[in-house]
Amino acid sequence: MIKICDVTMKQAAEGFSVSFREKIEAAKLLDKLGVSVIEVEGLHGSRTDALRIKSIAAAVNDCIVAAPVDLCAESVEETWSALQQAKHPRLQVCAPVSSVQMEYLYHKKPEAMCQAIAQTVSACVKHCQTEFIALDATRGDEAFLKQAIETAIEAGATTVTLMDSAGSMLPDAFGAFITDLYSKIPALRSVTLGVGCANTLTVADSCLIAAIQAGAREVKVAAYPIDCGSLSNVTRILAAKADDFGTSIGISANRLSRTIEQIAWMCRTDRSQKSPFDNGVREDTGIYLTAHDSCEAVCEAVQQLGYELSQEDCGKVYDAFLTIAKKKEKVRVRELDAIVASAAMQVPSTYKLDTYVITAGNTVAATAHIKLLKNGTPMEGVNLGDGPIDAAFLAIEQITGRHYELDDFQIQAVTEGREAMGQTVVKLRSSGKLYSGRGISTDIVGASIQAYISALNKIVYEEEEV
Repeated sequence: MIKICDVTMKQAAEGFSVSFREKIEAAKLLDKLGVSVIEVEGLHGSRTDALRIKSIAAAVNDCIVAAPVDLCAESVEETWSALQQAKHPRLQVCAPVSSVQMEYLYHKKPEAMCQAIAQTVSACVKHCQTEFIALDATRGDEAFLKQAIETAIEAGATTVTLMDSAGSMLPDAFGAFITDLYSKIPALRSVTLGVGCANTLTVADSCLIAAIQAGAREVKVAAYPIDCGSLSNVTRILAAKADDFGTSIGISANRLSRTIEQIAWMCRTDRSQKSPFDNGVREDTGIYLTAHDSCEAVCEAVQQLGYELSQEDCGKVYDAFLTIAKKKEKVRVRELDAIVASAAMQVPSTYKLDTYVITAGNTVAATAHIKLLKNGTPMEGVNLGDGPIDAAFLAIEQITGRHYELDDFQIQAVTEGREAMGQTVVKLRSSGKLYSGRGISTDIVGASIQAYISALNKIVYEEEEV
């Protein structure tokens, strides 16, 4: 069986922006599709990175979740701490094998690089299956490449991946490169050989197929390829020529097109040059609760929405839920969001809204002038945006000096008529954790500002407590 390894999320930082929530959604889609391995970005020193890996690991049921480590024991332990909740974890040891990358990027000589590979792989295999990735393998010295591969296998690596990082090889040459290594390194036949190619010459898909014909059994592709092989193209070729290759893939053909489209939509969602906020629209999942549901069921639904609540806050949310559930047959997810925003994590108001002035029209850019009181001290911000609400949120960010990921923004009518009251829910993500605020007003912009400040106060309060 050929293992399909998707690297969409690992390459996300290189060419497009995908939010925390979208990465989890993409992982779930790939898991249902049936890819063998989902690669994620490694740790970059922030708490958000660890929470991202933990969240994806917990969301995936059948696929291997692979995370890269740096060439040191400390990185192995930190990454494993985030990845260990995965049902099928894999640690990846990435090391350059060309003299250019070794000396200029890692400042190591061949002997030191081999020693680092051995130590890091040995540290990884104590926890789970380990993959050694030889970066820039097609430009490396043949003798050192052989030494590096044998070192990794001796240390316990069960998968060895060879990367044409420059994308300089044509399909025939890449296939011959794999065949030659199999003949010169007998130990390669005891592990799974993987391959990956940059798409510099636009022949990455062909190179991967040539490598499979030469004996490779794992390929790195992406549902939304930037500079690598295409999941869609490679999968379709392997499915169409399964008899010729004498092997199979675990991809669900019925889900392929839809999954590719959904992930591509996330990756190419238009994001304004003026605003850091995601412009994507969220759909209601259709999930609902009733008055017959227990406190545990309600708290589980809240957890699935992404909130991490204390036992006390869960009780408050359940009490508020029952009050609403007695009046209506079904309480939907978006209403549960509003309940969490109004009942959970009620904290003192560090920031309070003093005044706001919004200027908008079809011939002028929206402008917001916001004045807040921080513990009684006035603070002001003025900013342009793609609309009045966007401008208002950016003005608040200017005042606080912090940017938070806008995970979701909801607007609902709570009364009817020309003087209808509007309810807004703003969900902000800070350090991977979700915070929501709620606002109600006949002025939907005012309600949105109230909701943002409510969520902001919860973040500020918790950060000050830490």
